[in-house]
Amino acid sequence: MQSSDGDSGTPIGSTALPTLDGVGHRFVDLPGLRVHVAEAGSGPPVLLLHGFPEHWWGWRKVLPALAEHHRVIAPDLRGAGWTDAPPDGYTEEQLVADAVSLLDALGLDRVDVVGLDIGGILGFRLCLAHPDRVRRFVVMGAPHPYPALSGWLLVRVLLNVWRLWPRFAVTLPVLGPRLVSRGRQRLARHMLLGDAPDGAVWSAADIETYLGRLRDPARARAAVALYRALAVTASNRAARGAYRGTRLVTPTLGLYGAVLVEDDRDASGHPRLLLGYEPYADDMRMVHVPGTGYYLAEEQPEAVVRHVLEFFHDG
Repeated sequence: MQSSDGDSGTPIGSTALPTLDGVGHRFVDLPGLRVHVAEAGSGPPVLLLHGFPEHWWGWRKVLPALAEHHRVIAPDLRGAGWTDAPPDGYTEEQLVADAVSLLDALGLDRVDVVGLDIGGILGFRLCLAHPDRVRRFVVMGAPHPYPALSGWLLVRVLLNVWRLWPRFAVTLPVLGPRLVSRGRQRLARHMLLGDAPDGAVWSAADIETYLGRLRDPARARAAVALYRALAVTASNRAARGAYRGTRLVTPTLGLYGAVLVEDDRDASGHPRLLLGYEPYADDMRMVHVPGTGYYLAEEQPEAVVRHVLEFFHDG
């Protein structure tokens, strides 16, 4: 499929839009943003929100199976993939507004949502700000908005915080975009592969599909700004208790793999680091997916599809 960069009008060339059987592509014009959307299937709509440093291609292993039962919409977020990469607009509020504007443009009043990594953080914020637009929500590899870090658990997290060094490195002014875009792009590679039990789930072509988009300096800056807005700024606000005046009314399923502090668990068997939402959520449950890091949809797609369909059809 021939296409062009929405923000430059120049041929994509070596980072051509990848194809997947049964999946169509279009560009949707929103206020101040041209969004690339991959779509497949028919039926109840499902919105897929990708992680970093990925784009819609991160759903390639689950999208066809979900499309057998649903209309699946997989947009590239602002600054990612083939969506425009403007120099501004990378705030939690604007990213939520982008999602709502996309639903409006597609004529969708209410959708199910699946979010991974920063897409999971965005999904939580969408549920909190617009609960009428989300029927059910599945989140993977992303923290909920109500962390409860204190006592020994806080100490354990602080002792392990060094393991989050890529998160801090990628958000460094000036240096962060250079690290993800230049040379062998080791930092972006590490963020994708570093926590996966088996890096072989990504082919060389898959990795190139992600990293190739980041070699454009403007896109690298946009990707870093997108990551900073959700993985850092929004998460820091959550840690300060900014969302405890809100309530999560959307039925939510949390799927998780690797956890920063694994061995501090409550009676349910889930790591305490993932808990704390109970006083603030009407209906949220957690399920562990063995053998996964953060990119569950790539590492264990069959398990993800099973859990997602069971949860959506249960309602």
